[in-house]
Amino acid sequence: MPRTADHAQRRAQIIEGLVRVATRDGVHAATMRVVAAEAGVSVRLVQYYFETKAQLMLAALRHLEQQSHERWAARLAAQRSPPSPRALVEALLEEALPTDEASRAFHILWTSCAMLAMTDPELAAESFAEGPERLEGQLADLLRQAQTDGVLDARADPSVESVRLLALSHGLGTSVLVGRRTQESARKVLGYHLERLFCRT
Repeated sequence: MPRTADHAQRRAQIIEGLVRVATRDGVHAATMRVVAAEAGVSVRLVQYYFETKAQLMLAALRHLEQQSHERWAARLAAQRSPPSPRALVEALLEEALPTDEASRAFHILWTSCAMLAMTDPELAAESFAEGPERLEGQLADLLRQAQTDGVLDARADPSVESVRLLALSHGLGTSVLVGRRTQESARKVLGYHLERLFCRT
């Protein structure tokens, strides 16, 4: 048991080193050697746990995805009463916006992976898009439940709407990162679309 825990701790230490480098200097700067130095370990140890940079980036995305889900659960737990279907959806989408250091790191790393996968065969072969697919499915399930409860537009297609809302959230997140709009204006756009989706019956 102690050895397993130590392995998990070492992996997390290396992943967090990658995240710090990627968000501070860019993914292009996150070589195995630089990540090792940032994490305070040897290059050999990094390569022991992650044979390639693509594997390390994928592990980092999964790590950040798990943290994002934990923050979403915390948002809901902080509400005084059981969250409405719309509140569940809105909290999930707002968590995807880069509104703090943690969500900003997630957005930067995933966007960087998507860009690199266009020209990097190794990264393209990795299942880095599994996270958004899981989120899309979770969002669709929430919308279906809202429709069953009679609070979502009966004409809406939950599967299509989940794709649209997630694409909107990602696009808004990128515009916040590059300074095209503020976090508050991004939230207003999301709220506008949710109002139109949830107010019809």
